[in-house]
Amino acid sequence: MKFPGSVLVSLILFVAETAAALCLSGAYRAAGDRMWQWLTLLFALLPCALVQLSLVFIHRDVSRDRPLVLLLHILQLGPLVRCVEVFYIYFHAGRVEEPYVSITKKRQMPKDGYSEEIEKEVGQAEGKLCTHRSAFSRASVIQAFLGSAPQLTLQLYICVLQQEITAARSIFMVLSLLSIVYGALRCNILAIKINYDDYDVSVKPAAYLCIFMWRSFEIATRVTVLVLFSSVLQIWTLPVVLVNFFGFFFYPWILFWQSKSPFPENIEKALSRVGTTIVLCLLTFLYAGINMFCWSAVQVKLNDPDLINKSQNWYRLTVYYMLRFIENAFLLLMWYVYKTDIYLYVCAPLLVLQLLIGYCMAVLFMLVFYQFCHPCKKLFSSSISEGLLSCFKFLCFICKPPKSTVLMDKAEMKSENTDEAWSSSKTIDSQKGNPHQSVSSNA
Repeated sequence: MKFPGSVLVSLILFVAETAAALCLSGAYRAAGDRMWQWLTLLFALLPCALVQLSLVFIHRDVSRDRPLVLLLHILQLGPLVRCVEVFYIYFHAGRVEEPYVSITKKRQMPKDGYSEEIEKEVGQAEGKLCTHRSAFSRASVIQAFLGSAPQLTLQLYICVLQQEITAARSIFMVLSLLSIVYGALRCNILAIKINYDDYDVSVKPAAYLCIFMWRSFEIATRVTVLVLFSSVLQIWTLPVVLVNFFGFFFYPWILFWQSKSPFPENIEKALSRVGTTIVLCLLTFLYAGINMFCWSAVQVKLNDPDLINKSQNWYRLTVYYMLRFIENAFLLLMWYVYKTDIYLYVCAPLLVLQLLIGYCMAVLFMLVFYQFCHPCKKLFSSSISEGLLSCFKFLCFICKPPKSTVLMDKAEMKSENTDEAWSSSKTIDSQKGNPHQSVSSNA
């Protein structure tokens, strides 16, 4: 049975970041910065409440009549109780023979074009551990993008305005960045396990390293660009954030309305239509929060029974990173044009170059992951290099002028050349005839 290390990492990041947020909000209160104190508390406590709700929803504690567990979740102690339960199950598994086991069938990765199907016995203890791992993975994603990402942006913005980085704030920002990167990593792992649920997937350490580097560069540069832009053009910060957020929030709903599919009713039997709508809105809210800061490896599809798009779309990935790079470059250009005296001792061109190179490094590690380290790369219908090449060909085809206009331009150029040749020949003939005329006049 696999050691539940992901549960332990999620709990450590959750507790450490919440404790650091409370300490830092106390420091802001002592300094008299009430606004920073309340914003820090808001971005710390709101994701905590959402994490408790997600754990209760995944484990179906409301329908199972567990009042003590619900009380502990209300007291914000749910993750601690769940972690204790996980390790109790892990250390007591195998001591007593389980009367019931379920058999799961998984396909192995194809070798030489052949894939074997293997059967595996899964006991009740291992099934419970899988449920807990899945719940903590989703809780880590919620904590990362609805709490840690806004928190990191806020604290970096305060550092820029106050031109000071304290020890408590720097520790808190490091914890927030690690939480976001870990949440993005869990998104990638969840996408792999959901898309290739029929296969026995094992992720190697090289893949984890590539994902960690890819997400670290991507998130760090994105947060820095947003903070730099908002520090000089505060009035335009809210429109930029709202356009990004609501664009990704309504995108799955627009696709759902275009498909003319019936309203999904199979999410949870105990939920009414209103409850289902609230759950779907929260799902798209989280989807928009992820895409605000980085590429969400999991694509929401509301007309699918699993609510997830399982197809690998290289075109959407390419368009996202191209548009995001253009947006980052534009925001940096605006910062460079309107920068204030706060950045008097900052080499602005070098900083812009470093941030753009950092984002390119994120794209490079992403390409390395999908091309060489993805555990299911053998199942791709086309590699990412082929997908990017075909996407660039399509973009070049769009940018290329039509063939008829090119032929017309060539015909116009030919006619102009012939006219110039005729005019030049006439001038030469006239120049040749001029000496004869002068001789006859002299005679």
